[in-house]
Amino acid sequence: MVYKDYVEEVRTIFNRLFSDNGITDIVYEGPNIIVYTKNEELFSQRDDIARKVAQEIRRRIAIRPDQSIMGDEETARKKIENIIPEDAQLKDVYFEHDTGEVVIELEEPSVVSHKDSGYIKSLKSETGWSPRIVRAPPMHSRTVKEVREFLRDEKEDRKKFLNSLGIKLNTPTMPGDPWVRLTALGGHREVGRSATLISTNNSRILIDCGMMNTNTAGDKPWEGSPYLYLPEIQPFSSLDAIVLTHAHLDHSGMAPLLYKYGYEGPIYMTQPTRDLSIMLQNDFIKVAHAEGHKSPYDSKHIREELKRTVVLKYNETTDITPDVRLTFYNAGHILGSSSVHLHIGEGLYNVVLSGDVKFEKTWLFNMANNKFPRVETFMTESTYAGRNDYHKARKDASEVLVSIIKRTFEKGGSVLIPVFAVGRSQEVMMVLEEAVSTGQIEEMPVYLDGMIMEATAIHAAYPEYLNRTLRERIMEKRENPFMHKIFRKVETREQRLDICDSTESKVVLATSGMMNGGPVMEYFKSWVLSPKHSLVFVGYQAEGTMGRKIQRGSSEIMLSDGGKQTRYEINMNVETAEGFSGHSDKKQLMGYISTMAPKPNRIIVNHGESESAQDFAKQLRQKFGVEAYALKNLETIRLY
Repeated sequence: MVYKDYVEEVRTIFNRLFSDNGITDIVYEGPNIIVYTKNEELFSQRDDIARKVAQEIRRRIAIRPDQSIMGDEETARKKIENIIPEDAQLKDVYFEHDTGEVVIELEEPSVVSHKDSGYIKSLKSETGWSPRIVRAPPMHSRTVKEVREFLRDEKEDRKKFLNSLGIKLNTPTMPGDPWVRLTALGGHREVGRSATLISTNNSRILIDCGMMNTNTAGDKPWEGSPYLYLPEIQPFSSLDAIVLTHAHLDHSGMAPLLYKYGYEGPIYMTQPTRDLSIMLQNDFIKVAHAEGHKSPYDSKHIREELKRTVVLKYNETTDITPDVRLTFYNAGHILGSSSVHLHIGEGLYNVVLSGDVKFEKTWLFNMANNKFPRVETFMTESTYAGRNDYHKARKDASEVLVSIIKRTFEKGGSVLIPVFAVGRSQEVMMVLEEAVSTGQIEEMPVYLDGMIMEATAIHAAYPEYLNRTLRERIMEKRENPFMHKIFRKVETREQRLDICDSTESKVVLATSGMMNGGPVMEYFKSWVLSPKHSLVFVGYQAEGTMGRKIQRGSSEIMLSDGGKQTRYEINMNVETAEGFSGHSDKKQLMGYISTMAPKPNRIIVNHGESESAQDFAKQLRQKFGVEAYALKNLETIRLY
């Protein structure tokens, strides 16, 4: 159906259901249809009309006020302050004239947004503005603040972009026999630079666009990218959509590069993934410049990405091309991480891509969802799918870490934990906060170096993505474990050097998680010669990384000091606290697949080292009697 016909159909239905509707304009906003009206009753009281129209056309409908019925800002602000109940804790109000929306930041948005509360109708009728309720971050996050301000500043361009996207989504599909193909562009039989292309006779959709874990923006940054020069995705403008499963750079790190070289389309993700990926991508550029390397993209390309981001909640379905619908499901890996469900055609075919997945309730998240409406082909990660890849339980991991800290402190030493800023950092913080609060270990300083505190603030901004226990602590009991007094942010190199020189026993969490640069290396160089200190790995160490070499027992290591290579003898205690991983181990992966509903006909194994991925595919064939493959990068398989 073409754009003009759709608008006229919506107008016709409104005329039939509510003749005095006062409609002044009807526009697309991505997959949604926005109706502007000067009829105050239709805007503020008749949500039932919008629902009826939406049911008829099978599209989301939102009704917004025409400029003529919007109250002036100052009067509206005062009315909002009077309407919002005290227990919702109003923090900020700002107005968006182009959409007729007033954004209201609350500490407890559920008090107002609950469907039976009546506050939304009151806000509409009293102010003449369409309220958009958002959560006020309980911890200050520069990223959250800057993202919201940028989207506010770019609202005119965003409006044009979403309108053009809506027109494109309603373009008729091409005639001809349908087909579905999957092409491995990165992260297949390896860990890093994840990228998978799903193609149909109408669409090209790129799932993730990451960089190698070993890539630190060296002199040849393209070496860490997926196979982006293939004719299947060249030029990038031929892509219809990008979908990010989560924010880690091995999945999101090269997305801005697509905008640098001509892609201007939408990129879909959850809201936490948006904020975290923007933070990590900007930090990647900062680290590259600090180390004298060239970044493959600039901050302006990250802004182009942000401008075209479309966020979805878990279990929310939307059209992303004329023949493909997308639904995100909780993957349990990091904040906002998703498994991707693609419904192709009108019931033609369904593909689920797990992303990085954790099939276990953790300190932060609920276990991954493995129930889907339909799935014919399933693509699973295999990071820990090797023969002997079995993790300790979370409780055991906590006990191991606490034991290491106690032993180290008894020797008068300090504990260094290399971590990713997102995911493992917050899990370790939870363990340390609980250990101190319950008296398992004495109160001590825990220094957070890198982007850890900023990432933690983003976690606090989205408690609805955390597990129920932690969510209730933060939202209802007002106990935010991330704000415990033991945690101290490291902000300068001088502060870092003081911590290294101090004789006080302490715990330091520092990036990068695989010791390929970052502030963790300064602590390591300072403490590596002393057997009283401990280095504790809590996350995956990829092949070829500094962390992997040390973890495997290297007795000495060569590191760069002021441009020259220096040999360091490793005397500090090196240990691994297993069980902190955000990935499922082999047992959990088998449990995820064996209890999946419905059962897939075909399984594709990716995101694992070559031997592990191939061996896991073989076991899946034997155990479940399904087709199972571990594709190589550059291979294409026809799914339908």
